[in-house]
Amino acid sequence: MMASSSREEPCTSPIVADATSMVSMEAEMVVATGRDRCHELKDMLNRADPSTMVVVMASGNQTSTLKPRSPVMDPRLLAAACSGSFQDLETLLNGDDHQASSERTIGSSMMHRASGDEEAFLRESLLDAVTIGGNTLLHVIATNGDREDFLNKATFIHMKAKNLLFVQNNRGDTPLHCAARAGNSQMVSLLIDLTKGQDNNVSRVKALLETENKLKETALHEAVRSGNNDMVKLFLEEDPQLASFPKDGTSPLYLAILLLKKITAETLYESSRGVISYSGPNGQNALHAAVLRDKDLTKMLLAWNNDLTVQHDNNGSTPLHLAASARVLWGKQQQSICLLLLKANPDALYQPDNNGSFPTHVAASVDDTYAINAFLRESPSCAGLCDARGRTFLHVAVDKMKIWTVCFASLTRSLSWMLNMQDNDGNTALHLAVQTGRLRIVCALLGNRLVHLNLTNEKGETPLDIARGNYPREEPYYFQNSEAKIYRALKSAGAKWGICRQDYLEENDIALTRKDEAHKMDKVQEQTQTLCIGSVLIATVTFGASFAMPGGYRADDHTNGGTPTLAGRYAFDAFTLVNALAFASSIMATISLMFSGSPIISPRSRERHIGYAYGFVLVSVTNLAVAFVLGTYAMLAPVAHKTAIAVCLLSSTILLYQNLELAIKNSVQIPAVSMRKWTFHGIAIALRFPLAALSFVVTILVNLGPTVVILCLAAWIDHIGGNVEPVAQPPTPLA
Repeated sequence: MMASSSREEPCTSPIVADATSMVSMEAEMVVATGRDRCHELKDMLNRADPSTMVVVMASGNQTSTLKPRSPVMDPRLLAAACSGSFQDLETLLNGDDHQASSERTIGSSMMHRASGDEEAFLRESLLDAVTIGGNTLLHVIATNGDREDFLNKATFIHMKAKNLLFVQNNRGDTPLHCAARAGNSQMVSLLIDLTKGQDNNVSRVKALLETENKLKETALHEAVRSGNNDMVKLFLEEDPQLASFPKDGTSPLYLAILLLKKITAETLYESSRGVISYSGPNGQNALHAAVLRDKDLTKMLLAWNNDLTVQHDNNGSTPLHLAASARVLWGKQQQSICLLLLKANPDALYQPDNNGSFPTHVAASVDDTYAINAFLRESPSCAGLCDARGRTFLHVAVDKMKIWTVCFASLTRSLSWMLNMQDNDGNTALHLAVQTGRLRIVCALLGNRLVHLNLTNEKGETPLDIARGNYPREEPYYFQNSEAKIYRALKSAGAKWGICRQDYLEENDIALTRKDEAHKMDKVQEQTQTLCIGSVLIATVTFGASFAMPGGYRADDHTNGGTPTLAGRYAFDAFTLVNALAFASSIMATISLMFSGSPIISPRSRERHIGYAYGFVLVSVTNLAVAFVLGTYAMLAPVAHKTAIAVCLLSSTILLYQNLELAIKNSVQIPAVSMRKWTFHGIAIALRFPLAALSFVVTILVNLGPTVVILCLAAWIDHIGGNVEPVAQPPTPLA
């Protein structure tokens, strides 16, 4: 800190000589050159007399001048602006209550009681004060209402500080933004009139209306967002070109379409006299938003500007790309919007995005067969369009696992020429389907005889080679897995290997198996722990059911005292046999699990035993459910036959659910292979659905084989044994 002082002599110039008497004073200049001197400067200011001049300068090593910070708004002033009366605000700003307010802090400076120029400085500081968000008094008043009291406040503030109309807060909003956002129409009108002034300065109004905040939005955006159509008209009457701002970003028209405000959109277009911006964020235009919102909005925009159909966003997507992707939102209704776009510009079907994807690819990726069908009717040749990876829409549908699009392409004769098209990697749709591991998609293609099974890709792999690589050899119990069924389906359909030595493939398989040996044992151990709990629980339940027979036991004074009361009936005999089979299966499963979980057993034996255990557990679960049905039926049938039938039907859902997945997979696989191999292809197609239903039923019956055998055995025993319930003996008379 440097200080200097000098005593000035009285001036003897002629001008001063003619003036009134001058008072000689001593001037002292104090310069602070660093931030660490601020406190010393403040203390000196408090001690100094009125003749002291203080100059604060930035340090010499700084290259920019710091913007002076506005003082923080006094709480009393903020309260008066938000909810107080006009008189309260006027009193504070006129300084009539300066004694009370002088004791309050404004910013970081203490304001002492003053008079004259210091009172004017105090009032200016009050007007310059802002909230934490950077809002001035005019921002606060414009936001909180448009009653007469607030209008008087705004007029009074403008009289004292006309520059506040253009001041922007931390978000870049002017008071006009705030008033429009709050929907305060009268306040908006007043602010525009205040901006015009007495000289009716139109250019100043235009400058205010076109002021953009940090989001590149004018006050017109806020009027659109609030839904106040009268306010929108007012803005456009003052500045008809306002709807063309911003030049790059979200336009008011885009915002109106986005919010489904059709009337507001019409007002923007009509009042702007055609000078309007259609732009939106990320390079989009208003039509991009309309196709995902409403058919009427789309039709309206196409009538205004047909060129919007060819404009693309930053991703290269046209409005038709977005319309084709909207199946999840609209379903069939979206087809009409796609047709509108195609009618306006048929060439939009042939405009790719930045990834080379055409609208057909987009529709396939969302499984919209309605849109694809509409595109093909409009232009059949668009089916062969390929993206940057050389993939048709069928490749995309298979890769995205969209079953309906795959079925549509496979069953449409006019698309048979594209079923075997190969992408840049040489993969056909069947190659990709096998890679995904989805049985339904593979079978949808496999059922079409025009699909070649033995084409090789760039790696020299056929679909069967890929299926072999996906074959779950490490799984001990794998025949229900889709990968295994795909492999067997291709083998059954006559698929061949690629042109390579099979012994090399087998050596590779052996090497992979040895490499994954530890991983396989970990999986075996995990499965053992899970299955062991189930098998032990079933053994416990079935063991208890063998000695707690349904229906109870005969009394001791009976001829066959202590025997089950229901013995000799078919349902009871079947219950006993099925329960015994469930008990035996669960015990065998437990024994197998003991071997599979033992580390002293060889890995291959452990894999075999975990497979046995899985099968035994399934048999025991099936027979446990059947035992429950038979036991309940045996007890209820004599007295409540309908109830017993209902219990049987409800319990049968357990058996259906247990075999549901396998039955569905077989009903998909068997018809596809049959259509491929049968000589009379037309008959195979006609019998596809009956064959699928038959496969479903047969699969369930096959899995219930042990139970069916037991039920038949019980019926045979009952028939040849001639079981008759013993006649009850009269009770022995009491002695």
